[in-house]
Amino acid sequence: PVAVPGAVAQRPLVFDFDLMTTGDALAIKDQPICDVSYVVLDLETTGLSVETDAIVQLGAVRVLNGARVNGEELSTFVNPGRPIPPASTRIHRIGDAHVRDAPDIAEAGRALHHFSRDAVLVAHNAPFDIGLLKRHAPDIGAKWDHPVLDTVLLSAVAFGTTEEHSLDALCDRLSIEIPAEDRHTALGDARVTAEALVRLLKMVEGQGYSTFRDLQPELDRQARRLYAGT
Repeated sequence: PVAVPGAVAQRPLVFDFDLMTTGDALAIKDQPICDVSYVVLDLETTGLSVETDAIVQLGAVRVLNGARVNGEELSTFVNPGRPIPPASTRIHRIGDAHVRDAPDIAEAGRALHHFSRDAVLVAHNAPFDIGLLKRHAPDIGAKWDHPVLDTVLLSAVAFGTTEEHSLDALCDRLSIEIPAEDRHTALGDARVTAEALVRLLKMVEGQGYSTFRDLQPELDRQARRLYAGT
């Protein structure tokens, strides 16, 4: 999504971070975290409001058995049905001409939902991305009831809350290069988030969190600290 420096606290808490509240999640809570199937996604948007802004591009990649799966990717522009503000275009370089003939969120969202079946959804600052998808669930005709993992929270577990947890800071800390031409593109950001996920999972596994049953209480604690301020 369009980023604001230091914006972790500005992203609204729009869903329950508990991974274990859905039926599908119950089946994965005791699997080794590196063996779980993940779909890492990113959205580019008209702005930073979950309630009023629209998606203009989405990208997703698959992570399985602790590695990104080459060729398992989804990327598309999305016609938001409204003009894209110039301030947003300056950041993600997507203008009205790019989305004029693109699918709407109903079509693009169904493709993403199909791509994500039976997977844990992963995003950096997940409340924003997942909140937008859930807002459009009636248009898409599908429920976003997947387990969700936020790499901001995983970064906080691995490195502590005193560190900066923006995507740029995280990738710099993990020595992941973000090609300039790919930054603030949905697929480019999804790819580097997936690389960060792979490394973070190995780090927290090394700290003794081998399953989501082990990891969830610490994710909840970091969510309260970073998003709810408690």
